[in-house]
Amino acid sequence: MEKAKEKVSIPKTMLLPKEEMLEVKSKGRKMKIGVPSDLSKVEYRVPLSPQAVDLLVSYGHEILIERDAGKSASYTNEDYQKAGATIVETKEESFQCDIILRIAPFDCDEIDALRGNQVIISNMHIQAHSNESIQKMMRKKVTTIAFEYLENEDGFLPFVHQMSQIAGVTSITIASEYLSNSRNGKGVLFGEVTGVTPAELVIIGTSTAAEYAARAALGLGIFVKVFDTSVYELSKLEEKLGRRVFTSVFYPKVLRKALISADAVIGATSFNTPPKFKVSEDLVKQMKEGSVIIDLNVSQGGCFETSKCTDFKNPTYTKHGVVHYCVPNTPAMVSRTASISLSNILIPILLAIGDSGGVENYIKVSKGFRKGVYIYHGILTNHDVGRMFNIASKDIDLLLAVF
Repeated sequence: MEKAKEKVSIPKTMLLPKEEMLEVKSKGRKMKIGVPSDLSKVEYRVPLSPQAVDLLVSYGHEILIERDAGKSASYTNEDYQKAGATIVETKEESFQCDIILRIAPFDCDEIDALRGNQVIISNMHIQAHSNESIQKMMRKKVTTIAFEYLENEDGFLPFVHQMSQIAGVTSITIASEYLSNSRNGKGVLFGEVTGVTPAELVIIGTSTAAEYAARAALGLGIFVKVFDTSVYELSKLEEKLGRRVFTSVFYPKVLRKALISADAVIGATSFNTPPKFKVSEDLVKQMKEGSVIIDLNVSQGGCFETSKCTDFKNPTYTKHGVVHYCVPNTPAMVSRTASISLSNILIPILLAIGDSGGVENYIKVSKGFRKGVYIYHGILTNHDVGRMFNIASKDIDLLLAVF
């Protein structure tokens, strides 16, 4: 008789469905992220909403948020605690994390409080910096990434685009407010009423902010005039708006006539580039008494010779009878909307950083993220910043071969 076949022992683990094995898949490097409050900077936005924190914590990341950081965006400490964040009492505690995420740029005192050898992701606002602040960050050996320089893989600037949309729409609300009696304005309705000449708006530039300001203004029946250095850009703006508006290059007589009759003027040239044209102080003097200037480019030098940075505590000043609104962080006026928008952009970036094994690896694999780096391990890598503050800069692509 043939011998009975021996039974083969099969390990139970081989019988488990593959879905069970996916449960233990590594989610990459765990990060410790600090979010300090920016309220002392008169900045009301917060970079992460509670929903964003909840998602990051589910991936194993640790989030430390300074108490009341989300207060002005109507997010409570309890909202963040329920999402899994740890509430810390001082800014200095959040400054000890490996990654620090905030909206406002760092000042010299805050840089002194940093642990060093960390990653900072925030707005740069180049006008808020000095040779001293840049040198201090370099000595701390930090790696700094600016929201306004970050690109996606197609060269698109997501942070600039989103915040510019918000700034453009908000600028119309601001102009309306300061033309009304509620702010001791002229009592002009920034809109159109039957039998009354519509209000006039002049926009300097054809940026995303200019586009969204024009959209909002046209919807209210405001007469819009747009000026720029490029006929091509003016033509593109008309196509985006889907209707004809008054457009012109900067012919002195045409611009002067437009400014004299304007109720409000918005400076909205392209971001990340110095304004190619500035409205002279002489032209501002010729504007109507009580008219309003809103300079959305003030953080980069401004579109008007009379512009100087203000904040939400004292947002305006009057010069030559014209009200100037020059708050560099205008989107913070609608902090809840702006915070959600920022979170929407940051979440995929932060998750990708974790999956790639940390910021160091992500800088190497993501060209768009690399564009946002302006200091790398204490070495300045942004040539524009270097020229502005007379500091030697290096090419980050060359440095990556060393680190």
